[in-house]
Amino acid sequence: MGTPEQSTTGGPEASWADQVGGLAGSCHPGPVVAVTTLMAALAITADQSAAHCVLTAAAVLTGQLSVGWCNDAVDARRDIAAGRRGKPVVDGTVGVTEVWVAAYAALALCVPLSFAGGLWAGAVHLAGVAAAWAYDLRLKATAWSWAPYAVGFAAFPAFVALGPAGPPGRWGVAAPAMAGLVAVAGTVLGRRGQRAAFAAAVAVAVVDVALLLLRGTGIG
Repeated sequence: MGTPEQSTTGGPEASWADQVGGLAGSCHPGPVVAVTTLMAALAITADQSAAHCVLTAAAVLTGQLSVGWCNDAVDARRDIAAGRRGKPVVDGTVGVTEVWVAAYAALALCVPLSFAGGLWAGAVHLAGVAAAWAYDLRLKATAWSWAPYAVGFAAFPAFVALGPAGPPGRWGVAAPAMAGLVAVAGTVLGRRGQRAAFAAAVAVAVVDVALLLLRGTGIG
């Protein structure tokens, strides 16, 4: 295996198989598999065609891969400096350059796959992916670290279902106001502790999903 110093330039001693395994480990496979599986299941329950379900899963998969690889590439130098073993870049099985290439390649694939599901659906999904990249590149160390989670969690159900037709109803009016208040609270609390901020982000996502389910059952 390469040394931590070598891993920043590609890990020349790592075999091809090791580098493939390193890329697989660098993408944060747990969240990638979990999110892709959940969105594929949601697409199926939304009565999408088999082809549309495949496109939805592929778009979500490539988006999540790009985010995971971006995260590891951004953190690489800090992880290497801290000697954080157990991460592929630090262990020298894959280099930072390869991880960045993989991240951008996955992102490039995500764009057409997202728009294959429709213009607005694609735009919504890519907004969520962009928010996740913003977290990786800048926002994770700020009081706004919760915001990308709120955007991303809200984008997923909208990408898959885009909601039922018709006027929003009373819940459709109240829910955005509730989400806005929670978002503002998250911004304030995020200056004091990330846990409260992340809880606010999850709450915004819950409001979004609840609204989708209520409209889908005809309530409101």
